[in-house]
Amino acid sequence: MPKNAFYAQSGGVTAVINASACGVIETARQHPDKIGKVYAGRDGIIGALSEDLIDTSLESAADIARLQHTPGGAFGSCRYKLKSLDEHRAQYERLIEVFKAHDIGYFFYNGGNDSMDTAWKVSQLAATLDFPLVCVGIPKTVDNDLALTDNCPGFGSVAKYVATSMREAGFDVASMARTSTQIFVLEVMGRHAGWITAACGLASEAEGEPPHILLFPEIPFAPDAFLARVKVCVERYGYCAIAVSEGLHDADGKLIADMGVKDAFGHAQLGGVGQAVAQLIKDKLGYKYHWALADYLQRAARHIAARTDVEQAYAVGKVAVEAALAGKTAVMPVIRRISDTPYAWEISLAELKHIANVEKKMPRDFITPDGFHITEACRRYLSPLIEGEAFPPFARGLPDYVRLKNVAVARKLATFEV
Repeated sequence: MPKNAFYAQSGGVTAVINASACGVIETARQHPDKIGKVYAGRDGIIGALSEDLIDTSLESAADIARLQHTPGGAFGSCRYKLKSLDEHRAQYERLIEVFKAHDIGYFFYNGGNDSMDTAWKVSQLAATLDFPLVCVGIPKTVDNDLALTDNCPGFGSVAKYVATSMREAGFDVASMARTSTQIFVLEVMGRHAGWITAACGLASEAEGEPPHILLFPEIPFAPDAFLARVKVCVERYGYCAIAVSEGLHDADGKLIADMGVKDAFGHAQLGGVGQAVAQLIKDKLGYKYHWALADYLQRAARHIAARTDVEQAYAVGKVAVEAALAGKTAVMPVIRRISDTPYAWEISLAELKHIANVEKKMPRDFITPDGFHITEACRRYLSPLIEGEAFPPFARGLPDYVRLKNVAVARKLATFEV
């Protein structure tokens, strides 16, 4: 008899994570002799721990297909990190208990660094307990910081959004700079890696075009050098547009925007670095400013998703199922770049143990020597990732997204405290 599959979404969602879900579900449905039902965890791994499973077989083929152009997490996501096997073995054993109860033989976990760590640990425990469970991680993160993959599904679309936003805001500020705002600061995501900040740099294709300054977490913030560059830009171009990563820190490693609060993964809660940088300019140079926080808008902007990103997100979901059916476990589909021009890519597999908890930061040669912009090498890497449009259907002037029924599977076990 075919085994059922469990799929869950984890961490911050993206504009295309549901395309990966679509790839998983549609591919699984093509192999009814090997995979029974696909159960989704409601709100990520919490759904497995609490035995709150969603029966995706009750969703129509048309609605599953619509996931490809719907943002957010269709089944709910979570920021919940399973600790080590030694610390919380009961949690891992609960997962196996739930999988046994619902005849689940395939585990697909769609997320970033911490999620790949969870998938790896679950595969280890299954092997230790001699439980036949195939574990496959599915990459997702707007931060673009997963190891061993050329890029991460979710990043291309956020990159397209922030580059577009910077270009459009630049036209606005340039129009008003003579008598009004001279400084515009856009704060984007990126805790330790400046990939999204770098993507803002794509908006600048000629001398004087915004953004004029990029502030990366890989480059310690030096206020004096920064202010000097701002002054030069305003004097030369009439205004200065800046993109800054939320993870910007000083030479001592202190985050400029550390609020002193930790999230569920134990990471510092960030926010407000854009305002801090803008206020510094006002205090020291006197220029009028505006600042914007892209926040959830950048990762939810399915209306301007990159076609390449959508295609890759679907592909990693599809290959994840194919790998599982081939008996591959403790692996993750990765994107391998074949060429820049013309852009070509393929999907291969990498072992989870080499990906879990490893962050891929910006190479130094992707950042100009002065630390304030991207190099041509970086531009060659980034440009293909934002190419192509994949507009969602619209109805009554707004994007027409799908909301699934998400019918719960009957519980079979006792309650477990999460």
